[in-house]
Amino acid sequence: ERFTYAFATVPAEIVTGRDIVTRDRILVQPFTCQQLERPGLQPTPIPVYLTLLTSMFMHGGLAHIFGNMLFLFIFGDNIEDRIGHFRYLIFYLVCGVLAGLAHVFATAAFAGGNEAGLLVPSLGASGAISGVLGAYLLLFPMRRVIVLISWFATAVPAFIAIGLWFVFQLISGLGVLGAGAQQGGVAYAAHIGGFIAGLVLIKVFEIGRGNRAIGY
Repeated sequence: ERFTYAFATVPAEIVTGRDIVTRDRILVQPFTCQQLERPGLQPTPIPVYLTLLTSMFMHGGLAHIFGNMLFLFIFGDNIEDRIGHFRYLIFYLVCGVLAGLAHVFATAAFAGGNEAGLLVPSLGASGAISGVLGAYLLLFPMRRVIVLISWFATAVPAFIAIGLWFVFQLISGLGVLGAGAQQGGVAYAAHIGGFIAGLVLIKVFEIGRGNRAIGY
C-alpha cells in the first residue's frame, strides 16, 4: 500500500501542486479489537502531476485489475486495430489523464467542506478504459457483445450494453455528490470523464487511418 499510495493520484496534490504526506493510522476492529495499521499518504518521488499517469498502473487488488483487464481485452483490440498501435497507446493514456482530472475537479467542486475527501488517493485504469468504451460506442455501436443478466448470457448491441453502463455511472455519480465524488471506492467522475473523452477524441485519432473495415 505504501508504494501504491506514493504513485496514486491525490486530488489535493493536483490542486495545490504540492506533495502531501500524512501520518499512518491505527484502526481497531470493533468486534475482534485487532489493530490494523493504515498507511498515510507517502512521499511522491516524482512531480505530483505525473501521478495522473502512474495511477493508471496501480490497482487495489487482483479483482480490481482483473475486472479492468477483462473490459480492456473485450473492447480494446478493435479500437487498436482501427487507429493503430501507437495512436491507441496515446489515446488510452490521454483518456486516462483526462479521467483523472475529471475526478480531481469533481472532488474539489463537490467536497462540500469535506477536505478529507481531497486526501483520498485514487488509482486504477478504469478512467482510461472508460475512454475505450466511449470510442467503441461511437465506432461499433451495432457490434454485439455478450452480457450477463442474472445467470444467463445474451448478446446485445454495444450501444445498449455500453449505454446502460454509462447511465449507471451518471446515476451513481449524481448520487454521491457532496461525498467527495468518490464513495464505496468508486470514482464515478473518472468513469464519466474518461468516457466523454473517448467519445470526443476517437475521431481525431482516426484521422488519416482510412476506413479499416472490421467485420461485425
